[in-house]
Amino acid sequence: MMSLPFYQKLHEHYDRSYRNKDLHTTMSQYQQEKKRSAIYTHGSTAYSSRSSAAHRQKSEAFSQVSAASYQQQASQASESALSSAVSRKTASAYDYGYSHGLTDSSLMLEDYSSKLSPQTKRAKKSLLSGEKKENLPSDYMVPIFSGRQVHVSGITDTEEERIKEAAAYIARRSLLAREEGVTAAKQSTVSQESRSMLRQEEGFEKSRKVAIREKAEHLSLKKTLEETEACHKKLNEDNLLHAPEFVIEPRSHTVWEKGHVKLHCSVAGWPEPRLTWYKNQVPINVHANPGKYIIESRYGFHTLEINACDFEDTAQYRASAMNAKGELSAYASVVVKRYKGELDETFFRAGASTLPPIFAVTPYGYASKFEIHFDDKFDVSFGREGETMSLGCRVVITPEIKHFQPEIQWYRNGAPVSPSKWVQTHWSGDRATLTFSHLNKEDEGLYKIRVRMGDYYEQHSAYVFVRDADAEIEGAPASPLDVVPLDANKDYITISWKQPAVDGGSPILGYFIDKCEVGTDSWSQCNDTPVKFARFPVTGLIEGRSYIFRVRAVNKTGVGLPSRVSEPVAALDPAEKARLKSRPSAPWTGQIIVTEEEPSEGIVPGPPTDLSVIEATQSYVVLSWKPPRQRGHEGILYFVEKCDAGTENWQQVNTELPVKSPRFALFDLAEGKSYRFRVRCSNSAGVGEPSEATEVTTVEDKLDIPKPPSTIIPCRNTDTSVVVTWEESKDAKELVGYYIESSIVGSGKWEPCNNNPVKGMRFTCHGLTTGQSYIFRVKAVNAAGVSEYSQNSEAIEVKAAIAAPSPPYDITCLESFRDSMVLGWKQPDKTGGAEITGYYVNYREVIDGVPGRWREANIKAVSDEAYKISNLKENMVYQFQVAAMNIAGLGAPSAVSASFKCEEWTIAVPGPPHSLKYSEVRKTSLVLQWKPPIHSGRTPVTGYFVDVKEASAKEDQWRGLNEAALKNTYLKVQGLKEGVSYVFRARAVNQAGVGKPSDLAGPVVAETRPGTKEVVVNVDDDGVISLNFECDQMTPNSEFVWSKDYVPTEESPRLEVESKGNKTKMTFKDLGMEDLGIYSCDVTDTDGIASSYLIDEEELKRLLALSQEHKFPTVPVKSELAVEILEKGQVRFWMQAEKLSGNAKVNYIFNDKEIFEGPKYKMHIDQSTGIIEMFMEKLQYEDEGTYTFQIQDGRATGHSTLVLIGDVYKKLQKEAELQRQEWIRKQGPHFTEYLSWEVTGECNVLLKCKVANIKKETLIVWYKDEREISVDEKHDFKDGICTLLITEFSKKDAGIYEVILKDDRGKDKSRLKLVDEAFEELMTEVCKTIALSATDLKVQSTAEGIRLYSFVTYYVHDLKVNWSHNGAAIKYTDRVKSGVTTKQIWLQINEPTPNDKGKYVMELFDGKTGHQKTLDLSGEVYKEAFDEFQRLKQAAIAEKNRARIVGGLPDVVTVQEGKVLNLTCTVWGNPTPEVSWLRNEKLLSSDEHCNLRFEAGKTAYFTISGVRTSDSGKYGLVVKNSYGSEISDFTVSVFIPEEEPAKGDKKAK
Repeated sequence: MMSLPFYQKLHEHYDRSYRNKDLHTTMSQYQQEKKRSAIYTHGSTAYSSRSSAAHRQKSEAFSQVSAASYQQQASQASESALSSAVSRKTASAYDYGYSHGLTDSSLMLEDYSSKLSPQTKRAKKSLLSGEKKENLPSDYMVPIFSGRQVHVSGITDTEEERIKEAAAYIARRSLLAREEGVTAAKQSTVSQESRSMLRQEEGFEKSRKVAIREKAEHLSLKKTLEETEACHKKLNEDNLLHAPEFVIEPRSHTVWEKGHVKLHCSVAGWPEPRLTWYKNQVPINVHANPGKYIIESRYGFHTLEINACDFEDTAQYRASAMNAKGELSAYASVVVKRYKGELDETFFRAGASTLPPIFAVTPYGYASKFEIHFDDKFDVSFGREGETMSLGCRVVITPEIKHFQPEIQWYRNGAPVSPSKWVQTHWSGDRATLTFSHLNKEDEGLYKIRVRMGDYYEQHSAYVFVRDADAEIEGAPASPLDVVPLDANKDYITISWKQPAVDGGSPILGYFIDKCEVGTDSWSQCNDTPVKFARFPVTGLIEGRSYIFRVRAVNKTGVGLPSRVSEPVAALDPAEKARLKSRPSAPWTGQIIVTEEEPSEGIVPGPPTDLSVIEATQSYVVLSWKPPRQRGHEGILYFVEKCDAGTENWQQVNTELPVKSPRFALFDLAEGKSYRFRVRCSNSAGVGEPSEATEVTTVEDKLDIPKPPSTIIPCRNTDTSVVVTWEESKDAKELVGYYIESSIVGSGKWEPCNNNPVKGMRFTCHGLTTGQSYIFRVKAVNAAGVSEYSQNSEAIEVKAAIAAPSPPYDITCLESFRDSMVLGWKQPDKTGGAEITGYYVNYREVIDGVPGRWREANIKAVSDEAYKISNLKENMVYQFQVAAMNIAGLGAPSAVSASFKCEEWTIAVPGPPHSLKYSEVRKTSLVLQWKPPIHSGRTPVTGYFVDVKEASAKEDQWRGLNEAALKNTYLKVQGLKEGVSYVFRARAVNQAGVGKPSDLAGPVVAETRPGTKEVVVNVDDDGVISLNFECDQMTPNSEFVWSKDYVPTEESPRLEVESKGNKTKMTFKDLGMEDLGIYSCDVTDTDGIASSYLIDEEELKRLLALSQEHKFPTVPVKSELAVEILEKGQVRFWMQAEKLSGNAKVNYIFNDKEIFEGPKYKMHIDQSTGIIEMFMEKLQYEDEGTYTFQIQDGRATGHSTLVLIGDVYKKLQKEAELQRQEWIRKQGPHFTEYLSWEVTGECNVLLKCKVANIKKETLIVWYKDEREISVDEKHDFKDGICTLLITEFSKKDAGIYEVILKDDRGKDKSRLKLVDEAFEELMTEVCKTIALSATDLKVQSTAEGIRLYSFVTYYVHDLKVNWSHNGAAIKYTDRVKSGVTTKQIWLQINEPTPNDKGKYVMELFDGKTGHQKTLDLSGEVYKEAFDEFQRLKQAAIAEKNRARIVGGLPDVVTVQEGKVLNLTCTVWGNPTPEVSWLRNEKLLSSDEHCNLRFEAGKTAYFTISGVRTSDSGKYGLVVKNSYGSEISDFTVSVFIPEEEPAKGDKKAK
C-alpha cells in the first residue's frame, strides 16, 4: 500500500462508511448522469449551472460535516460559522475558477488561505489513534465533478475535444501524481498567512482536525489552479491528441441470401474519434432504408448490422474514424451467396456438407478461383528529391463481382505504406496509384503492390531510386536521411539519422541539428560545433512542447541541404506520454481512500539506484538510473555530479537547471578524458545521499566505424542492371546498411547506386548503360560513421543474363512415309538471350487414345526447325514434343502435338510450305518468307500462292495476293491498312495442282513501330558504296544478318560486312549488274526488326555516278567570287565554299600572277563557314584586271574568277571613294537621317533630322534662304533628333532650308528645298491635314437666313472649298454666299425657301484629293432652322424699329438758381414714338415754367425758365412705340449763387 499524507487520514467523511446522506445523494446523482457521456468543459464557459450547483451542494455537504465535527471539539457557535464560511468560499473558488478558465487563482485563494491552520507541512506527528487507522480506506482519489452538457455554444468540436483532454491531463498529472508536492516557498507563504490569521483569531481555539482538513483542501485547490494556469500557457495539443487507431478491425463475412450479418470494430484515439460506415465509398444512411441497417456505438465499440441481405449487399464496407489529428479507415468485405439452379432452399440450409459436389462455392461466390492480372505495370523508377512521382498499374480481376472491390496494399521494403503528407494512395476501380508529392531519399526502396481477393492475391514489385537534389553550394554534401527521435523525456530528446551516400567530394566533418517547435516556422540550431556521431541528445526544450527536427551535413566546402523533417515528438517522459495517449477514464467518484501507513511527507529522498552510462561518444555521455524507493509523495529533482578518474573531487554538473527525468545527457566533457559519475535526489525536505558512482568512463566513441565489406562480386541481370553481392563487414556493430557505387571502366567517376542504405549483402544496381563495362565498390554505415570503400570489383559488361529458351510451338507433320515422318515447328518466342544451338525431339505412341512413354528421337541436336524421325511403325499414331537449347541449357519442352498417323502419303500435290515468318513490318507493308515443302508431290514445285485475311475475319474471306505463281520463297505484301491485324498462309503448286496451305503466320498488326529505322545507302569520299543499318533495340546477344533476295550473304566474294555495337555496314567491292537485287538486314533476338533496300538498274546508275564524283571530288561552291565596298571604302573580295576542312589552302591570282599577303593585300580563310576573303584599302588605276581564287582541299579542287575591267571597274572605284568620304564625314557630328518634313496633327510643318556622334559642344544652326533662323531654345539633341516647327505654314514659308552641325571635329550639313514642286507637295499634305481636321457640318440660324459651317485647324488659300446642293454646284449670289472667317468655313443662305431644302456637300480639295462633309437640310432639321430664322428675323425688325433715344441727354445737370435750363435730345422710332417726361417718376406736364416740346418726330426739347431750387430732382425722358420703349434718366441739381458749384458740374446751355 502507498503511504498517504497524514491530513488525509483525518477526514472521515471521505470514507464511504462516513458519508452523510446529502453527500451520498449527490454522488449517486452524479454517477447516474455520468453514464450519459458528460463532457469535460474545463476552462470554458460551457460549465453549466447544474455543474456549479453540484459543486455548491458538495461544498455545503463538506460544511455540514465540518460543522458537526467542529461542535464536538468546541462549544462556541462562532467557530462553527467560521468553518461554514471557509467551506462556502471553497465552493465559490471552484465555481469562479471553472467559469473563468482558472486565470485568477490568486484572487480566489487570498481570503481562503488566510484562515488556514498555522501547522506547518513538515509536521510528522499523527493525531490519530491506532483504532482510527484500522478503519481508513486503502486508496485515495480527489473528487472532480463536471456537470452534464446541455448546450455548448461558441466552441467547435475540436476545441471541445482539446478542452476534454486538457481536463484529463490536469486531473491525472496534478491530483493523482502523489510524488509531486507544494514547494517550500509556497509552504512558507501559506504558513505565514496562517500564523497571521491565527493571531487575529486569538479568541478561538480551532480543532486540530478542522485546521488540517482546511489546509489539505487549500493546498489541493491552490495546486490545481496554479498548475492548470501553467499548463494552459505551455499546453501543446500535439502532446495530448493522437490520431485514431483501430484496436479491432472489422472482419470480412460471407452470408447466404436473406440472412443478416454484423460488422464490429473498436477504435482508440483522442479526441474520441467519430466513426462513419461506408458501402463502396458511399456513406450509409440508416434513414433511407429503415430496418435495413442498424448502427450502434458504445464505449468505443462500433457495430454495423445488415438485415435481410440480398445480392446487392455484396460490397466493400469501410469504417472511417476521424478526429482532429487525422482519419483512418478499415475495410471489410461482405459477399452474399445466391443459390443457382432449381434446388430446394432447405437443402442449402442443412450446411455446407450437404452441398452437391458440383458446387464449388468459394467465400466469394461460385468462382473457383480469382485470376488477378497486372497491366501497364510500373517499372524501376528514378526520381530526384523535391520532385513528384506516381507508381501505378491497371488491375484486371476475373471473374468480376459487382459492387465488390479488391483489397489494395502497398509495401516499401516489406513494410506497409500508410497515406501521409508525403505519399498518397488512390484506387479508381481498375487502377491503383501511389503518388509521392515530394520525393525524399527516405522514399527509396523496393515497392510492392499486393491485390487481394479473398484467399487469392497477386503482387508486383519494382525499385524506386531517389537521387540527391542539386546542392545550393557546389561541393557541399547531400542531405542526411531518416531523422528519427529515439528517446524523449522532460530534459532532452535523442535524435538519430543516417549519413548520406554523397559527401560532395570531401569528407563530411559532422552534422548540425536544427529544431522547430510545432506550430511555428522558426528553426534554431541545436549544436555550435558539428557532431560526427549520428545520434545526438537535444537539450534546452520546454516540457510539454512538441518539436520537429532536421539535420544538415557539413564538409570543408559548406553546409548541405537539410534532411526531411522528423515526426513531431513531445518533451515528456514515456510514462506520462503513455497516460496521455490512453483513453481518459470516467470522471472520478469523489472518494478519498487512505491507508494505515505512516505519512511520508517531508522525507529526504534516498539515493538513486542502478546508475549506468548507457551511451558515450566523444561529444556527450548519457546517464540512466532508477528513482529511489524512499522519495515521499512530492516530486523529486536530480543533481548529477562528476569527478576525474582517480580522484574524489566531485563537481555538480547541472548547477543552474535540475534534472526532472531519470536520464541525463552531459556535454562539455574533455575528449579522451576519464570520469566517474553519481546522482543525488532532492525535494523540499532536502538533498539526499549520492548514488553509487559509475565505473570509469572515457569520453570517446564506444561504437567503432565499421570495416569495409569484402569480396564484391557483380553478376549480370538485365541489359540495364547488375546484381552486386558482397561479404559483410567483420565485427560490425549496430550496422545501418551499405552504400554501393558504380563507375564506368576508365572514367574515374563514381556514382551512387542507392541513396538509402540497404541491409543484406545483395543489391541490384539499375539505370546502367547497356554494353558498358562497370566496376563496383561498397561501404558500410553505422551511427559512428561510414567505413572505407571496399576493393573494386571485377569489371562486368552490362548485358541481360542468359536463360534457357522458351518452348517451340505449332508442331506439324510436313511429310509422312511408311516408317518415318518429317516434323516442322516454329522457333521459340524467347531465345533466352543467346542463339539457339539446336532442338531435341521426343515422341510417343498413342494406342486407343492412351499415350505411351516418351522416347528420344535424336541424340544430337538438330539445327533446323524440321526433322525426319525414322524407324517408326506403319499405321501407328504418334505424338511429339520439341525442346530448344542454347548455351544456358535445354529449355522446357513444347506442348504435346496433335496425333499424327505414320503412313505413306500418296497425294500428287505438294505438301504445305513451312517456317512462315514475317519481317520489315510497316504501316502499309511487310515481307513474308517461307521454306519449300518437304513433300513436293509427284512433280517438282513450280511456284507459290500467298493468301491473306484480317485476323478477325471468317475462314471464307481469304484472298490471294498473287495471280501468277511466285518463283521466290518471299513476297513483299503491299496495300495493308494501318492498325489492322492480318494473318497469312502460303500454298505450293506443281503440275498436279495446289497443295495444302501452310500454318498461319501472324496475327501481325500493320504499323510502323516507334524508333524504326531503314537501311541507308552511303558513298564515302573514296567512292566506296555501302549499305548501312542501325538498331537501337538490340539485346546483348543480337546479331545482324545480311541477305540478298532473302538468302544470307555470309560467303559472298563481292560483299564485305562489318558490324560494331548497334551499327552494321555491308560494302560492295565492285558494284555491277550482277549485284542487282533486294538487300535486307535482320536483327536476331528481337521482335522481327529488319529493313531492306532495293538496287535496280536506275539506282545502280545513280550510285555509280555518285561514286565517280567522290573519287574525283571538287570543292562545292556556295557563293562565287564577288566584291563589295566596306564602311571605310575598303574593297572586299570574297567567296564561300560548301565545306572546307582544316587543311584547305587557297591561291590568290591577279592577272595570272599569284599575289600574297602584305601591306596592300590581306587574306583570310574561315574553315568553319567556308568563307574565303581578300581585303584592299583602296582601288587604284593599276588594280584593274581579273581576280581568281584557287582552292585545294585534300584531293578536291575548285576555283572562282571575277573580272573588273572598264566601266565596271570605274564604277566600283568611284563607289569606294564615296564610301571612304562618307566614313570620314561620320568621324565628326553627322546626320544619320537628312532633313525631311512632316505635317503634324495640328497642321503645322515639322522639319526634322537625325544626328549622331554628338557631344556637349556641338552646335546646330538653321538657315532659310541662307539667312539664319533664330531659335528660342538651345537644342538638347534628345534621342538624336533635331526639329524646327513652322506653324500655320503658307506660301510665305517657301524656300530652301539648311541645317548645319559643327564642333571641333568637323561639320556636316543637310539641305531641304521647299520650292516649286517640293513646296506644292508639302502644301498638298498641309491642305490634306487641314481638310481632315474639318468638323462635321452644322446648322446656324441668323436674322438674315440659315448658315452651314465647319471648323478647321486653320485655313490657307491653297485649300479649295466647293459647295454643292443636291449634287449640283451652288452658284453664289447675294442671297447665297460662301466664305471663311478665321477657322470657320461657311455657306450663308439668306431668306431661305423650301427650294433650299436638300443635301449639301462641302468639298475641301487639297490639290490631289477631295474631302467631303455632308449635311441633309430637310425635314425636322430644316423646319427647326427655318423657325429659328423667322424668330431671329422678327427680333431684328423689332430691334431696328424700336423707339430709342439716340443721344443728347446728360446724366447730371448742375444749374444756378434763376438761370434757364435747356436740354435737347434726338429720338428715333418707326412708327414715330410717343414722347413723355417724368419728374421723380411722375408724369411731367408742359407749362410756362417747364416747356416740353417734340418736333418733327425726331427732336425733343426740355426748357425750364427761372430755375428754382425746387426744380432739383430726378427727370426722365420716355419714348415709346409699337415695337418697344426706352427711358433715359438725368438729374438736375440747382445751386444758389453764393455757393460754389462742385467740380465737374455742367453749366446750363
